[in-house]
Amino acid sequence: MVRPRTHDEALRRTLIELAATVVFEGGVKELSLRRLAREAGTSTTAIYSLFGNKAGLLDSVYRDAAKQFAARLALVGTTDDPAEDVVRLGLAYREHALTSPHLYAVMFSDRVVDFDLSAAQKDEAAETFEPLVGAIRRAQASGQFKSASAEHIALSCWAMAHGLVSLELSGSIPPGLDIAASYEDALRSVVIGWSR
Repeated sequence: MVRPRTHDEALRRTLIELAATVVFEGGVKELSLRRLAREAGTSTTAIYSLFGNKAGLLDSVYRDAAKQFAARLALVGTTDDPAEDVVRLGLAYREHALTSPHLYAVMFSDRVVDFDLSAAQKDEAAETFEPLVGAIRRAQASGQFKSASAEHIALSCWAMAHGLVSLELSGSIPPGLDIAASYEDALRSVVIGWSR
């Protein structure tokens, strides 16, 4: 059966963005299909038609968040300086989190603690880690980084980026400290720590 024209991709995108915002502001428990339909100016029938049910909507929200995050990281690309690429990936991480905090929260915040990820979603999330691991492997191959597990090095880089971004998004930075000014320096310190 052909989906009615009003249940199109534009409405799907609107519903995903609104659902991610609701989850960001109050967690999954605050997401009701009636509220979402009302805020989107549509019907719950449209939501069921596009996503099947609330679980299908949440699956789409998560997958879209992972897809947009992966697309942002892919824009970084690769250069002939893989250690610098690691820093650039960290900068892209922060930029994405600040421009799309609702999507960042869907992937990385405890606001979705009651949302169990499927195996497919876990695989999609793991794919967003690959550009960083790839840059580290290239840095090791070029002699820039120490010989260690690339995943181990990537985890330390990710932890630095994630920790600072989480502090920034939660407003937990002490007064007088400028996270924007120190973020890149912090990333570079981790890269220097793993350098040969």
